[in-house]
Amino acid sequence: MSRKAIQVNNPVIEQLNQRRSVRAFTGDPVREDDLNAILRATQQAPTSINGQQTSLIVIRDKQRIARIAEIAGGQPQVAGADVVVVFVIDFNRTAEAAKIAGTEQVVERSAEGIVAGAVDAGITLATFQAAANALGYGSTPIGGIRRNPADLIEFLGLPPRTYPVVAATLGVPDAERLAQVKPRVPFESYAMAEHYDADKVAAGVAEYDAVLRAWWDAQGLTQMGTYSEDTAKAYSTVYYPSIAASLRAQGFEFSDQA
Repeated sequence: MSRKAIQVNNPVIEQLNQRRSVRAFTGDPVREDDLNAILRATQQAPTSINGQQTSLIVIRDKQRIARIAEIAGGQPQVAGADVVVVFVIDFNRTAEAAKIAGTEQVVERSAEGIVAGAVDAGITLATFQAAANALGYGSTPIGGIRRNPADLIEFLGLPPRTYPVVAATLGVPDAERLAQVKPRVPFESYAMAEHYDADKVAAGVAEYDAVLRAWWDAQGLTQMGTYSEDTAKAYSTVYYPSIAASLRAQGFEFSDQA
């Protein structure tokens, strides 16, 4: 069986080990001072070269949240959130710095720029979720905003050199509908010493297939798929097929030469 998380008498470690996606909220509002504290803590997340090429669009207006839920495919977990935050790759900010320095910015026209921007946004998202959980709020990442990126870009008024890569909900979790902590692949197939071990990864996938199946069944969710079924279904297609076109429209290129 997969190893359970090692228990460490530390509240931060315990909080991270108990992380789960919260999709059901009470409807109670997020306190303004709590939201401000979460966002300020999020801003301290590291970024490549300290470029700070991530911006947050914070949405509380219910009609605008409903529109984002629609863009994301009609997700009720988005519509039911008190706050939705969109994480934006923002090379418009660094272009302003380039103007002051009297240089031409080209990073957004490179593969490295796209990768660095996406990495920074991911780190920022993780920081946001940790800060939200620390104050007792629930959250879940929303990749579905990339279902129709052109509409979202227009809706948020995003300028060239920016791109919305992910969003997150925020709200007061409904304790009666709180999801269980989902198991993970075996630890030894995740954290590998010194080199990548493909055999351990393959064995871990096979073991996890059975573990996740048993986990779903224990909750009475027998209709849910196994790990292999769900990942195979998702990754047998390019499920958001307009990413490249919308990136190019925003001035991004996946190239090694600007």
